[in-house]
Amino acid sequence: MPVRKASAVWNGTLKEGNGTMKMQSGAYEGKYSFGSRFEENPGTNPEELIAAAHAGCFSMALSGGLTKAGFTPERVETSAKAHLEKVGEGFKITRIQLACQATIPGIDDATFQEIAAGAKAGCPVSQALAGVDISLDAQLVS
Repeated sequence: MPVRKASAVWNGTLKEGNGTMKMQSGAYEGKYSFGSRFEENPGTNPEELIAAAHAGCFSMALSGGLTKAGFTPERVETSAKAHLEKVGEGFKITRIQLACQATIPGIDDATFQEIAAGAKAGCPVSQALAGVDISLDAQLVS
């Protein structure tokens, strides 16, 4: 299996500095700063990238689980919210909320919920974030 790489460069002090994060593939390169991480300033932050990775991983895991169970998913759309909070003297990602809407012909809600829960537990990003409270709101849409 391939090893995925990303890099980050930070210039200056924590509050006044800035940096860039870059994916090896070249698909993404973005600026980040104290303001984009802890305030609402433009730019990205590690938590946003973790949320994107989690949403993407869960969507693929759910599609795979549905296919394995004999269903043909038409669309799986997932959003993720990574909550960064002050804990003690530092900061911690305390929880991630996954919200999924999926169009899967011929499936009942109970079966869908079971497969979605399995995808949440089994996706590699969920496993990597096992120390974080992860919730899932999965909905079937027509």
